[in-house]
Amino acid sequence: MRAFAPKSLEETLLRLAEHPDLRPLAGCTDLMVSEPEDRRGLPGVLDLQSVPELRGIEWRGGSLEIGAVTPFSEIRDSPEVQQSFPVLAEAASKIGGWQIQNRASLGGNMANASPAGDSLPALLVLEAQVVLLGPEGRRTVPYGEFHRGYRETALGPGEIIGWVQLPKPPEGATQLFRKVGTREAQAISKVVVALLASVSDGQISEYRLAAGSVAETPVRLTEVEEAMVGQSARAAVADQAGHLAAQAVRPIDDVRSTAEYRRFVLAQVVRRMTLQLVA
Repeated sequence: MRAFAPKSLEETLLRLAEHPDLRPLAGCTDLMVSEPEDRRGLPGVLDLQSVPELRGIEWRGGSLEIGAVTPFSEIRDSPEVQQSFPVLAEAASKIGGWQIQNRASLGGNMANASPAGDSLPALLVLEAQVVLLGPEGRRTVPYGEFHRGYRETALGPGEIIGWVQLPKPPEGATQLFRKVGTREAQAISKVVVALLASVSDGQISEYRLAAGSVAETPVRLTEVEEAMVGQSARAAVADQAGHLAAQAVRPIDDVRSTAEYRRFVLAQVVRRMTLQLVA
């Protein structure tokens, strides 16, 4: 197997142009525990961890830009993320244990494209933009269009995730995150939920809801969002939000949980999150 460890973005793009079949890697927290036959089938790997341009957290042009290989421990501890995007900071703190958070990267979680990826619902409600780099140059894709199907993304041949851009959220918006797993840490999500919402003059003026482990991709629950905007912030509305969320998803039975349990848990989590909007 061929292996490359470029030291700059220029060298990275050159290697990808020469060998578009290379598998880009960051923390390797998923690849290293995959089945041996999956690793044996790789034609080559491209380790991106030493590319400085792809790492870091910085405000640029009104958006917070996070490099694709930035580990979750840096995102978790970033004052900028904690202050403006607490839903992502909370998600970063729930991914695996501290050892995994020190290696696993935001771009890796996205490219791995598991519907159970903990950071993915947070990126959906934050309406992130994804900058992709490849042989045709640079292009930006709304994160809501990044996941095309189970383990399928918008990445083209020879493309990598460069940066994630987070626009400033509405002033005063409530941001909430909840992961439900078998254990407190080191558990794959049975259900993971993110909410960004605002209340103005007693009415819900903004309501963005996303969930993972309830469909073949992480999803925005647009039916719930549309029903909530304009509603009075009261307990009965929270009950309605939970009910609609359970009806909006199509989870499956697997080794971690049943579809029925996932619907039940999703309804309860969404209800409790929405109750936090009630004055």
